Amino acid sequence: MRRKGTFGDSNLPISKKYIFPPSRKNMIWIGVVAAALILCYALININFQESSFISNGPLSSNHANFGNDCAACHDQFASVTNEKCNVCHEKFGDKLGVYSYDSHYLYRSDDFRRLVSSVSETPCFSCHAEHLGRDANITKLTDSQCLKCHQFGSFNQKHPEFEFAAQKIPDNSGLKFTHIDHVNRVMQRENLVDIEKACLRCHNTKSDGKSFEAISFDRHCDTCHLTSSINTPWLPIRTGSNTPGVETLQGIKKLKGPGTLWAFYVNHNEFRKRGNNIRKSPIYHKDPWIMENMKLIRRRIFPNIGIADLLTASADVPAHEVKLLYEEAIAKLKEYLLELRARPERQVQSDLVSIDRALKQIEKRLRDPYSTLDDTKFLLSIMEPNPRLTENDFQKYESLVDKLTQPCQMCHEVENATVVRVQKDQRVLRRAEFNHRDHILQKRCLECHTGIPFTEILTSNNKSDASIDRAAIQNIPTIETCQECHQPKLTSNRCTTCHYFHPNKSQRSNLLLYFQ
Repeated sequence: MRRKGTFGDSNLPISKKYIFPPSRKNMIWIGVVAAALILCYALININFQESSFISNGPLSSNHANFGNDCAACHDQFASVTNEKCNVCHEKFGDKLGVYSYDSHYLYRSDDFRRLVSSVSETPCFSCHAEHLGRDANITKLTDSQCLKCHQFGSFNQKHPEFEFAAQKIPDNSGLKFTHIDHVNRVMQRENLVDIEKACLRCHNTKSDGKSFEAISFDRHCDTCHLTSSINTPWLPIRTGSNTPGVETLQGIKKLKGPGTLWAFYVNHNEFRKRGNNIRKSPIYHKDPWIMENMKLIRRRIFPNIGIADLLTASADVPAHEVKLLYEEAIAKLKEYLLELRARPERQVQSDLVSIDRALKQIEKRLRDPYSTLDDTKFLLSIMEPNPRLTENDFQKYESLVDKLTQPCQMCHEVENATVVRVQKDQRVLRRAEFNHRDHILQKRCLECHTGIPFTEILTSNNKSDASIDRAAIQNIPTIETCQECHQPKLTSNRCTTCHYFHPNKSQRSNLLLYFQ
């Protein structure tokens, strides 16, 4: 039974007075005072203490000068934008941008088809984190930052094979060349024992030691090739408009074609005639008489050859190097114009003015890397041949070209009455860094470059064949060779050991020539 002054079955006592909650005014005043104190401290911190209170931390030494000016990098209540970074890190008028993602995709390949910017790209600060202290190196990145986009994982386990090896891409240099035979000849001529010293007779390192100079005929080949004993076979002289044959020196002079000023200075004793045939000796590299006759033959086979007639070699270049063809054509055209300026004919002088005006427009367009260049104007393989020539005529012209270029074909390939373009530099591994000077301290050349078996052939006195020794073989190490040393217990295998995001800033001024 419940007693008086209690309630419930447990007889809980009833309070003798009402309970009122305390006033909230005190809590509000405490909050206002606390906020005012914090605000005052923040103002003092901003003005006198380098914003150490509201900042995530001190800036690195790279950006320390901006420590008192947050607005230099930050928009109000927002993160740092790429545009803010570009104020200092880009030059005015730099359309591509050394530090842009476009530049990352382009890298060192010079392939402007790789300009594939995307709105989903991460901003600069996602890789270059600030407010980590004065000694922080904001340019040194970890592999994890690269792997956000490149899901390759460990270099030793998941890095893909180099493209040239995975796809078995040949080194189409446009030359008929046997490395082992040439090395053997150099070793015999100079009485060498070390195979690598023979290699270095032609493969000359640049001053920085990282890479090699392009092979040059004048520096590396003319000592042995095209000596005074080299000559053309006897060639038929052209006697009619439809008769396959070559033009004599006198015939070339009478034609007065552009680029034939050399004909007036050639030694006549270099030519011998026998009936209706002629031969030339000695033969020079890019011999003007041979090159001029090849040009005349091309015109007969392809009457609408157009600007392709200005090239001395074929138009076999990668799509991103089409600009090179136009530059060569313009250089040759300017050479022709220089000769024509001495002509007094009024029509010639009038045409020169029009050509000069057109050249300026073309050169301006070439300076724009985003302009579309058509390489089909140079491709003989897609041009319509002369409809007046029969199949028998084509065979006669082909036979004539084969005889005319016989000295050239010791090293060069010839197609469509044109010397196939020589590839002077390596077109693989263009998106990675490699320093030969650093690596030669660890291994000798032939320990890594094993695609061509120099040692096995030369030490056994066996003759090499085309299957193991030819110009098309990529004598470059595969990734398996690199992985032998680039592993955690031996040497660095980080992404940035071989790959950089931004192009080399030391070449920045040269790079900008494309974009101005």
